[in-house]
Order: sequence, then C-alpha cells, then structure tokens
Amino acid sequence: MQLDEFFVTGEPLVYIGMVSIVLVSATIIFVLTYFKKWKWLWNEWLVTVDHKKIGIMYILIALAMFFRAGVDALMMRIQLAFPNMNFLNSQHYNEVFTTHGTIMIFFVAMPFLIGLMNYIVPLQIGARDFAFPYVNAVSLWSTFFGALLFNLSFVIGGSPDAGWTNYAPLAGAELSPGPGINFYLLGLQLSGIGTLATGINLMVTILRMRAPGMKMFQMPIFTWSTLITSFIIIFAFPILTVALALMTIDRIFGSHFFALTGEGMPMMWANLFWMWGHPEVYIVILPAFGIFSEIIATFAQKQLFGYKTMVWAIIGIAGLSFVVWVHHFFTMGAGAFVNSIFSITTMAIAIPTGVKIFNWLATIYKSKILFTTPMLWSLAFVPSFTIGGVTGVMLGMAAADYQFHNTYFLVSHFHYVLIPGTVFASFAGLIFWFPKMFGYQLNERINKWAFWLFLIGFHVTFFPQYFLGLDGMARRLFTAGPEWFTLNFISTIGAFVMGAGFAIFVYGIVYSYLKSTRQLDGDVWGVGRTLEWATPTPVPKYNFATLPEVDSTDALIEMKKKGETTFDKRKLSRIHMPNDTGQPFIMTAIMFFASFFLVFEWITLAVIGLIATIVMMIMRSFDYRDGYHFEVDEIESIERELRGAENE
Repeated sequence: MQLDEFFVTGEPLVYIGMVSIVLVSATIIFVLTYFKKWKWLWNEWLVTVDHKKIGIMYILIALAMFFRAGVDALMMRIQLAFPNMNFLNSQHYNEVFTTHGTIMIFFVAMPFLIGLMNYIVPLQIGARDFAFPYVNAVSLWSTFFGALLFNLSFVIGGSPDAGWTNYAPLAGAELSPGPGINFYLLGLQLSGIGTLATGINLMVTILRMRAPGMKMFQMPIFTWSTLITSFIIIFAFPILTVALALMTIDRIFGSHFFALTGEGMPMMWANLFWMWGHPEVYIVILPAFGIFSEIIATFAQKQLFGYKTMVWAIIGIAGLSFVVWVHHFFTMGAGAFVNSIFSITTMAIAIPTGVKIFNWLATIYKSKILFTTPMLWSLAFVPSFTIGGVTGVMLGMAAADYQFHNTYFLVSHFHYVLIPGTVFASFAGLIFWFPKMFGYQLNERINKWAFWLFLIGFHVTFFPQYFLGLDGMARRLFTAGPEWFTLNFISTIGAFVMGAGFAIFVYGIVYSYLKSTRQLDGDVWGVGRTLEWATPTPVPKYNFATLPEVDSTDALIEMKKKGETTFDKRKLSRIHMPNDTGQPFIMTAIMFFASFFLVFEWITLAVIGLIATIVMMIMRSFDYRDGYHFEVDEIESIERELRGAENE
C-alpha cells in the first residue's frame, strides 16, 4: 500500500483536521511532560476501577465526540445553506453525514448516559462500587478505543460513506471498496463489547447490591430506568454484534451473507440492524426519562407523581421497543399485513410514553418550582419531545409513511426525539450532578445562556425541516435546489446558534473550574431526595462509611426526618475495595491494534493481536489479588475531614 493510499489526501478540510490533531496531541504531550503528570495520569485515571472516575471519563469521551460530530453537522448545514454549493463534494458529504450519525449515537449519547449511570447508580442504591469493577474498566476502554478506531478513518484510509445505518448492499465490498466501512464495523464492534458488558454489570449491581431494606419498588426512578435499559442492552446488542461480524466476514473473507452475489440477502441486514436499532433508541431515551424524573421531582420539591405507573410505563416501553422495527422500512415490500401489525405496535408505544408525560406534568402541578438550569432543560424537554412523538405516530401509520419516508420530515422527527430526549437530558443530568462529582456548581448564569441559545437554535434548525420534508426534499441530498433555499438557510442559522450554545456550555465548565467556590455539603442543591445526596462531597472512594437502611423511595428525605447520616460510628467496620489495575487498558489497547490491522486486512498482524488479547485474559485468570481494606480508624478520619464539625 502506497503512503498516499494509507493517508487521506486531496481535501483541504482533511488537511486542516490533520494539522489540528497533531497540534492538540502535541499540546497534551507537552503539558503532561512539563507538569510531570504522566505518573498521575496512569495511577489516578488509566488504571482505576473506581466507578466514579470511570463515569467522569465516559462523559469526557462524550463531550469530545460531541464536538467532532457537531463540526460534521455544521459542515452539512453549510453545504445545504445555498443552492448548488460546492463546500463539500458528494463523496465527502456522504462521509460526513455517516460519521455524524454514527458518532452521535454510539460515541456521544451512549457514553454520556453510561457515564452518568456509572457515577450515580451505585450511589443511589447504597453500593460501594459495581458488581464487577474490572469489567467496568474494560467497558470504558473498549468504548474509548472503539471511538478512537472509528475516528482514525478521518485521516487514515478514508471514512465510511454508507450512512450510519450502513445498509447492504451499498456497504458491501463490491460497492464500497477500501477500509472505510471496515472502520465502521470494527469500531462499533469494539465499543459494543463494552456496552454489552456494562449492561450485564449494571443489571447485577442493581439486583444484588442495593442498600439494606431497599426493595425494588423503593429504588429511585433513574435506577429503575437504568435497570430496564440494561435488560434492553443485554437482549439487543448481541443482534448488532452478530450483524457486524457477518458483514465483516462478507467484506474481508468473501462470504455472501448480505452481498448481492452468492444468494446473499441485503434486506437481512436491514432487519438485523433495526431489530437492534429501535431498542437502541430506547437505550438512550429511557435513562434520559429517569434523569428528567429525578430533576423534576427534586426541583418541584414533590414526590414523583405516579411512581409505580412510571415504572410500569418504562417496562411497557422496553417490551414494545422489540416489536416495532419494521416501521423503518414500510416502503420496502414487506406487505400490507406485516406493515399493519407493526403500525399498530408503533402507535401503541406512544401510550406508556404519554403516561410518563402526564405524570411529569402532574408532578409539576401546584408545586413550588425552583427554576435552576437542570429544571429548565427538563421543562423544555416536555413540549419538544411531544412534537417528536406526535410526528413519530404520523410516521408509524404505514400508508402515510409512503409519503414521509426518505424525506426531511423523517430527519426532523428523528432529531426532535433524540435531541430533547437524550442531549437535553445529558446536559441536565451533568449540571444536576456536577456538584456531587466535583464539589462545586457550574455557573448558573452561563448555563442559562447556553440553554436558551441551544433550545432556540434547536427549534430553528429542525422545525423547518418538517416543511422541507412535506415539500418533497429527500434526505441524504448533498445539494438542494433553489425551491428549498429559504427553509434550508433558516435551518443552517439555527445549527450555528446550537453550536454557540454548546460552546458556551463548555466555556461554563472551564469558567466554573477557575472561579467557583468549593462546596463540601453533600446535598449541594438543598432539596435532594435520593441517597447520592447523602454522601459527603467529594465522595470518598468507598462511597458510604456505613450503609443506610432504606424504607422509602425518597431515602434522603426520610433520613433527614430521622436525623441520620451515612456515617454512624457505632456501625463502622473495615471496608473491602478492589485493586486498581492497568490490565483493562492494556488489553483493550491490544484489541484496538488487532482491529486496526484487520481493517486493512493485514491478517497475520490481526491474529497476533488476537493471541495477545487471549494471553492477557489468561493472565487475568491468574491474578489472585484480593483487593485492600479501609480500616475503621482510617474511615473515621476521612469522614471527619469531609464532614467537618457535623460529627464533632
């Protein structure tokens, strides 16, 4: 392979990207070297199995990828702002909209929400860590290296260009030669391993490690949504794993599962992809519902209305999510009977979703609302998501879908569901729990500027796209005709306003780090209701000095009434904690290199990488270290330092 075939050439934007990557990498290396932080980076972060630090790293990955995918979105909107633009050529446009969608789903929405789950769920249920801390670290680094592998395609080999759905036969070796699609397949496969392991880990943690007395129907609603999401992950992600593996075998080893030749079935890919893909929508929506539920109850200063109906609604949504996938291809010849069945199931899923909407409204009704930024994001979510849901029901009507399908009406619906349902929730959850993570609040004034710009920009961007779709503009067009100029131009302005909102949000994080006063109070907002607010700030490595006894859904409210804390000197005993280890990082790094070699079909090197991974697994099986203990006097000293005079 020639060097000019290995690196992407010919596009000025790619060259700018290459220079940016080199400069950012050099800056990071310089800073770590100058301030002598390499040892700190390794000991404190790269080898950690602490669920709190792992959660923070997940969120950092998501924010970095949000920037990358956001730049892709802005490039698409520039290309479509004016008729017959030449900002991007057709090939580059295909690559950009493919990477935008893939990164937003797999490397923004998933890591952001899993990061919040990682940090908060063990605290909410009174656990000291995950059931399998080692596996949790493997999950993080497989996600990181999966994202790294996928993003390498920008400068090495060439980006995938078959859309984020990667439909066969377009994604096959005959129609999409080169390494681009291989980057997609193996990057997602590597990160998917981590997601599946996380689902199993969270499920076991919630079912087996709850605080004494905490019954299932006393768990916080965010924990409930995480549990149900974990079940969806466990049943849905193996489908994607198999589909990705089959297409990889098609492309690299010449089989014919989805190829047009050799009696392959391209529609089988569409079925497998959406059998995973529609549950995936709820994998990123249900945790968001849990976040909004926690925030609305907290800042409405009321118990969540209809707690049990909310739980059963989550379970109902999860069940129905597996029987709606055909609505993604009503127009592809399944037949009237099949379409009718899936049309009914699609519209049925709106019922439990509507239950949740009305329960949130009932919680807000006659409450004393504290208009914090997390609450603003939550309040904005309700009408925005409702628009997306109603248009989803329109698309769920098979006959109508023949008119809406493959138009910008669908694009708008998709974004009206996922941005309010996932992005709003991610921002709200991060701001809400940020003081618990870092010991200080984000600047509310800056956050409100970010909120209003992002919200206004969102509606200005995507609402006109409903009308573009109704007027016949097809999705995936790399250039638009003059008849759609006005609405496309408005949409582009909105996209840049959204970008400004995100930039201000990030600026707020930096500003708050430099200027905010550190707060040691565990319940920073002063209106906390669940156990995470019962811990001191910063949260000690062991989370709870003494595990609380729980007998209600709002555990902290009951503890305040009884004058109890999570530090009872009479109940102190030594606490066992797992050892930190660098094995997950090293093993997934080896898997990354093996996957990279397989992308370019360097089979010998890929096999060596696979063998090295197996060797690492065998080494792990002979690791007999049994962790370490916090002794009673050490715990007492830590708690007195964190809690101050309250325990004197």
